Amino acid sequence: MKIAALIVAAGRGTRAGPGAPKQWRALAGRRVIDWTLARFQAAPRVSRIMLTLHPDDIATFAPPPGIEVTAGGASRAASVRCGLEALAADPPDLVLIHDVARPCLPQAVIDRVIAALDTSPGAAPALPVTDALWHGGDGQVTGTQDRAGLYRAQTPQGFHFAAILAAHRTHAGDAADDVEIARAAGLEIAIVPGHEDNLKITHAEDFARAERILGGQMDIRLGHGYDVHRFGPGDHVMLCGVAVPHDRGLQGHSDADVGLHALSDAIYGALAMGDIGRHFPPSDPQWKGTESHVFLRHAADLARKQGFTLSNVDCTLICERPKVGPHAAAMQARMADILGIDAARVSVKATTSERLGFTGREEGIAAIATATLVKP
Repeated sequence: MKIAALIVAAGRGTRAGPGAPKQWRALAGRRVIDWTLARFQAAPRVSRIMLTLHPDDIATFAPPPGIEVTAGGASRAASVRCGLEALAADPPDLVLIHDVARPCLPQAVIDRVIAALDTSPGAAPALPVTDALWHGGDGQVTGTQDRAGLYRAQTPQGFHFAAILAAHRTHAGDAADDVEIARAAGLEIAIVPGHEDNLKITHAEDFARAERILGGQMDIRLGHGYDVHRFGPGDHVMLCGVAVPHDRGLQGHSDADVGLHALSDAIYGALAMGDIGRHFPPSDPQWKGTESHVFLRHAADLARKQGFTLSNVDCTLICERPKVGPHAAAMQARMADILGIDAARVSVKATTSERLGFTGREEGIAAIATATLVKP
């Protein structure tokens, strides 16, 4: 059973007040869109994520690994249709359609929607209306409305993919949500329990409420790594994934990249999963001469599989020579590429030991690294 998530993020969100569209605004240390994507990246049964963006945003957004992007339309319904058509080239069995402005979505709600699709062509989370309802006009109450049988709709709204694609293809105009389009096509929609935390950020004051929810749920991990390699024969050293010309090389079982080794251990440490030696034993000849990006990518993939996002990494190289400064930008870009994160979240710097110790005597190079992992 292939399950895809379609996240609608092409709107401009004008009701949220002045500034960037709400999906790009900061929320509890990350952007709204980052929180929302993380919910589905952590969902074990979701194997594919499609994101619809405004055409103006596509060029400036660097999607995380595994996230597909397509241009949205002029309305919400049009954006969903664009996303469904993009998925149709390799159609999933089920699709979960979610508003990007719901970043506090509990995993349990995703699970309930998927479970309901075993017996229904469509399912959506909702909460019963508990407040009294009025009709009003010109600032006056003009009538009352019985709340029995009324629900507050939420997302993700899940469907059998072929059925909702056909419904969108035959629907003219916009709609409040995909349940409206599905029902117009004659599909039955099961209601599953939603969650009060699953609010939709609409107005400026909603950011504060979402911040309170997310601030109480975050799992933040810090990890530290340290590595040393001695100099030996060679004409370059590998530092943070970049070959730096030098009159000697670094010795080691792999390519002896102290920067990548320290950072790999920092990520393993944050996960409480040991170090490189546990995952790639030096006693195993198959790892001899391995390029160190293999270790770092493995550590980053483990973090993502456990639902963590790499918030930022920092690496300090300790040596007298070679000079790191001319190569720092290339190192930063290379590490960002290996990790699958924005280069602005990667720091590479260097210092000397003032001619003290083994680094001061130019016997080798040391590295210290820190990694921050965040799980919503």
